[in-house]
Amino acid sequence: MKPLHRTMQNPSLHFVECSYQQQPHRMAYWQWGNPKAEHAVVCVHGLTRQGRDFDVLAQALVKEAGGNICIISPDVVGRGNSDWLNNSQGYQIPTYVADMFTLLQALNPKTLDWVGTSMGGLIGMAVCAHAASAGLQVRHLVLNDVGPVIEWNALQRIRGYLGQNMQFATLEQGLRALQFLFQSFGALTDEQWRALSLPMLKPVASFGAEVRLHYDPAIALPFQTLTQESSQQAEAIWWQIYESITIPTLLLRGADSDLLLAHTAQAMTERGPHARWIEFAGVGHAPSLVVSEQVQAITSFLL
Repeated sequence: MKPLHRTMQNPSLHFVECSYQQQPHRMAYWQWGNPKAEHAVVCVHGLTRQGRDFDVLAQALVKEAGGNICIISPDVVGRGNSDWLNNSQGYQIPTYVADMFTLLQALNPKTLDWVGTSMGGLIGMAVCAHAASAGLQVRHLVLNDVGPVIEWNALQRIRGYLGQNMQFATLEQGLRALQFLFQSFGALTDEQWRALSLPMLKPVASFGAEVRLHYDPAIALPFQTLTQESSQQAEAIWWQIYESITIPTLLLRGADSDLLLAHTAQAMTERGPHARWIEFAGVGHAPSLVVSEQVQAITSFLL
């Protein structure tokens, strides 16, 4: 796997005013490429991540498209530079989907593609299922290590760390903790780990701590209420959503993923949009999208 490295280019940061169930909030989003381009690629991160995860992919897409494209990468509410919600029960998929529709209505791209890692893939499935009724023309969907079935053991693993160990005595301590926490991303260089991890940490004015994780620890509260029964009930709903999707779909999977198992991926190639399935050896949940073979898979599919 040949590594890709970030250049000195930086995206621009913007905000959109959102409101869902009487909870007004600002959602931040990062923008690459030409903001006036007719075609956009929306890249949405996983549960505890943020929009800068897609820096490498965004630059590759802009280069491949000759600059005539706009890459949009939101910080889902409660993460990154977005507001934190007063009511933690808002940290659920319906809020996130509503926010994405607000963003897309504000930006109004003529056509768009969706790239979603884990939670961002679930949000994308829901957006694609309702895109036509919202007047959106989605051309392609990329699901990065996620599908209608989220394995219970993986949910238990995530529950074990979600919202915990929010503060670190030094920046380097925080960087080391994140590299350990996300080691399932696979073999990355120190430079790649640092680039992925720096946006995950924010300065904090607290005795004995220099930095904290970027997200609101309250995002864990709705997650803690999940039961195995409710998770299984959700699977049926997500399969219905997936089977309603008709656009070309690419499914990426880490070969060692505990969240998206191989038999679920296989089923996704046979149902709904009959996804094209690509698997990456030596990677768990989820492919980082900063190594060349992963980036190439997406750019080739979209462009």
